[in-house]
Amino acid sequence: MSRLDSVIRRLEAQRRTLDWAAAEIAGRDGLVLELGLGNGRTYDHLRDRLPGRAIHVFERWPAAHPDCMPPAEFLVVGDLRETLPAFRARHGAGSAVLAHADIGSGDPAVDAELASALSALLPPLIAPGGIVLCDQSLDLPGFDDVAPRLGVPEKRYNAWVRRA
Repeated sequence: MSRLDSVIRRLEAQRRTLDWAAAEIAGRDGLVLELGLGNGRTYDHLRDRLPGRAIHVFERWPAAHPDCMPPAEFLVVGDLRETLPAFRARHGAGSAVLAHADIGSGDPAVDAELASALSALLPPLIAPGGIVLCDQSLDLPGFDDVAPRLGVPEKRYNAWVRRA
């Protein structure tokens, strides 16, 4: 498979999981978290799918397209390993119904280290029935892997739901 075909498959899987998650949380109270703003594509997609909903965005170095920057009060700048615990202290455990993390850097060692950190930091933030989506594989005890039933090809994108 060409690299172009591979990225298209990944983006299609990402869109499928984002659209599914947006429909699943419709009408539910709870925070929406976007971990990794990048150029703002997935933030913009979530904003489109969840109109009127506040989306808290975490980014180490914000540099998104100007039309895809979140309002300042919803932008959390810094390293996720520092900002997520502080965010949880402010908003409380179990406060999020959706967390989307697109954190891949292309460096397998860096990605594995950040995925390991997120595996520990995300679960306390997620409400029962809440959803975690990620481009990396996470170790989330107490969560069910739902990507296969969404028709997402293996290792293309990941989706979990926290058990009640």
